[in-house]
Amino acid sequence: MGLSETEREHLRCILQQYEEDPRVLEMDNYIQHGCVTTYQHCWNVARVSFWINRRFHVGADERALAVGALLHDFYLYDWHCEGRFQHCSGLRTLFKMHGFIHPLLARENAERCFALTPKVGNIIRSHMWPLTLFHAPSCREAVIVCIADKYCAVLEAMYRNRQKAICA
Repeated sequence: MGLSETEREHLRCILQQYEEDPRVLEMDNYIQHGCVTTYQHCWNVARVSFWINRRFHVGADERALAVGALLHDFYLYDWHCEGRFQHCSGLRTLFKMHGFIHPLLARENAERCFALTPKVGNIIRSHMWPLTLFHAPSCREAVIVCIADKYCAVLEAMYRNRQKAICA
């Protein structure tokens, strides 16, 4: 699964302003799956999303798709740290755990840092569906990123000893 050089260049052009932003680059300080950083994971998801859209002729808005994919995990913390949500107890603890809460935190961070369209906001907020049951994808771009995120997460976890992700 790979993009042509022309497709890679088009994706880089769309994401250039984000790729150079120090707040986005901060994602490279956090591990996502195995030894893959959050920044690398988000780029993997962006490439796979772009590939799905192009190869299956989905007709998605490529700008919204790429930006939403790159910022979908823009939560900016190490989710592996134990005790991050110890202030809650019982069922509340479950729903405050990273898997449930990070799409909201990522969207809030992205909204503070960048002018997001509602479509990009939905992509970020709904990428963990169906885990985030009440925040379902409402556009084709969000569905693509949701699928691409799960695909990349599985490969990154399976090949956790490799320095470079193999999914894109």
